[in-house]
Amino acid sequence: MPDPIFSDLYQDTEDLIWAPTEQVRRRGRQRTRRTQLAAGLAAAVAVAVVATGVVLARPDAAPPPVPPATVDPITPTPTPAPTPSTTPSAEPSASGAPTPSRTAGEPAASIGGGPTSRTPSRTIPAAATLQLADLPTGFTMQTGKVDGDWSLEFMSSFCVNESPTLSDGEVATRSVAFNSPTDWIVQRVTRHSGTSATTVMKNLRKLVTGCEMEQPGDSLSIMAESLGGDDGVLVGSDVGGRPGRWLLVRQGDLVAQLRLDSQTTPTEARRTARSVANRLCAGTDTC
Repeated sequence: MPDPIFSDLYQDTEDLIWAPTEQVRRRGRQRTRRTQLAAGLAAAVAVAVVATGVVLARPDAAPPPVPPATVDPITPTPTPAPTPSTTPSAEPSASGAPTPSRTAGEPAASIGGGPTSRTPSRTIPAAATLQLADLPTGFTMQTGKVDGDWSLEFMSSFCVNESPTLSDGEVATRSVAFNSPTDWIVQRVTRHSGTSATTVMKNLRKLVTGCEMEQPGDSLSIMAESLGGDDGVLVGSDVGGRPGRWLLVRQGDLVAQLRLDSQTTPTEARRTARSVANRLCAGTDTC
């Protein structure tokens, strides 16, 4: 008698229609290829995951790009204009009147939080030179660099010995000339650091008194002193029979040198020196 298990299996499969042998083999081969393909894809995914982990673990790896942020445009709200400051400055202008200390909107404090501090300007203002009002009528003014061998330094070239400098500690200079049909006046104002202006006036006296003229009969001498300002000296020369006059006036750290008319007397030079000294006060705070 057959086994009941096999009898039941036979009854369950008696009416089944079995596929041909070749079809069964073909289906088996297809299942094998699908299994191999799935295994290959799984291996590729595993390699990619490992590679990604290595890249993320590298400290020098560049971070992924951040997508640009979207910002809604904002319409700016207009702010009221600052009120101009009317606080006057203690710094005088060229005319002597106080000028505003700052323009509208300029901050009143430095970055450090304290009050602003400016290094005093070493430039020489135009008001520190002689003006047409200081001279007789008929003169015209010429500003800027004045060419020509008019200075006392040029006159020292007629001395055979070496002359001391008149530009010790010089930090700024300004020149002006005045012309008339019969005369020509030149002025140069120089600013000197520290006490160098006093040294210049000492060197002036050494230059004049120590000059050994090339030609017999030529001379260079001090004609008058204490003419105005902190110090004022009139120097006269006679070279080749031609006279010359120079006036030097010191006021604080400023020294003015003028080439005057060749016949200028000490009395006339004193009046000019006073005008020169008064004008120099516009460029120094020692007056």
